[in-house]
Amino acid sequence: MKKIHTRRKRKYRLSAHINPYYFFHPNLKNRKRPKTFKTEEAANFWALNHGLKPGEYYLQKVKKNKKFQIVVYNGQNKNNTNKKNNP
Repeated sequence: MKKIHTRRKRKYRLSAHINPYYFFHPNLKNRKRPKTFKTEEAANFWALNHGLKPGEYYLQKVKKNKKFQIVVYNGQNKNNTNKKNNP
């Protein structure tokens, strides 16, 4: 990538010694990661508040078996797909 002119760096308040490649490519720095929880209770509480019933998801151990991630059966929430397909 071409270097950015000093005036541009001043305009966007960028550091002079750091390559601002990630500043101009927001998709690289704003990647969405799966949500993880420290306890099973916290994961189940979050799922309940977001409309997931206990039979629609399961908890998977991630991050060296220290955290839990909610995984929905069939990769998606059945209620949301029904609403999208049948308005």
